[in-house]
Amino acid sequence: VSGENFDQSPLRRTFKSKVLAHYPQNIEWNPFDQDAVNMLCMPKGLSFRTQADNRDPQLHSFLITREDGSRTYGFVLTFYEEVTSKQICTAMQTLYQMHNAEQYSSVCASSSCSMDSLASSIDEGDATSLAKLQRYNSYDISRDTLYVSKCICLITPLPFMQACKKFLVQLYRAVTSQQPPPLPLESYIHNILYEVPLPPPGRSLKFYGVYEPIICQRPGPSELPLSDYPLREVFELLGLENLVQVFTCVLLEMQILLYSQ
Repeated sequence: VSGENFDQSPLRRTFKSKVLAHYPQNIEWNPFDQDAVNMLCMPKGLSFRTQADNRDPQLHSFLITREDGSRTYGFVLTFYEEVTSKQICTAMQTLYQMHNAEQYSSVCASSSCSMDSLASSIDEGDATSLAKLQRYNSYDISRDTLYVSKCICLITPLPFMQACKKFLVQLYRAVTSQQPPPLPLESYIHNILYEVPLPPPGRSLKFYGVYEPIICQRPGPSELPLSDYPLREVFELLGLENLVQVFTCVLLEMQILLYSQ
């Protein structure tokens, strides 16, 4: 388990994650920092869900700045896949049995009841809360399907957010599709790693993803730096007044800290 969240129900806890594979194995000018990438890909750790939970894929980005000031950008698509290991499913059920036993005991203790006289001593409010607890805080290996979070990530020298997002979404579609794509998955990964060049300054580049073409553009020397993030989202997240305040702070060269979950 990652962090001290034992009070949470097992499906609300987070667990320690790890990098399963990365390609290429090593690049001289951009060494792979496994711990940093692992933490930034899953900042809250590994999580589990069942068929009753929302499992829509989510995209986020991160930035690694090294001591020499060089930057690399990461774009991550997090999705949930079915757990096929019987051992993990059994362990989850055991965790739930332990968790519910503890909750059962705490409800019983708060009612000042003994195990022998539980039915008669528990008041109506505690009985209702206990019933809800057992209904919503349960995992039944014979009834529920267990899912676990997984990430695919692209690390790039420039923040081509839209291009990376489109490629990752297409790759995810290929992984989960009943109908396999025209070529093996390894072909598309090899293509974007070794065959798609970085566009020259001031030029656009069109390359093929898994299903559809993808276009990215790199600003020229006299243009503003690349900012491929949709400005509309900034207004939606911060609101107009906050954004004006942040912009004012930037103009006044004040220190700014944005805090977010």
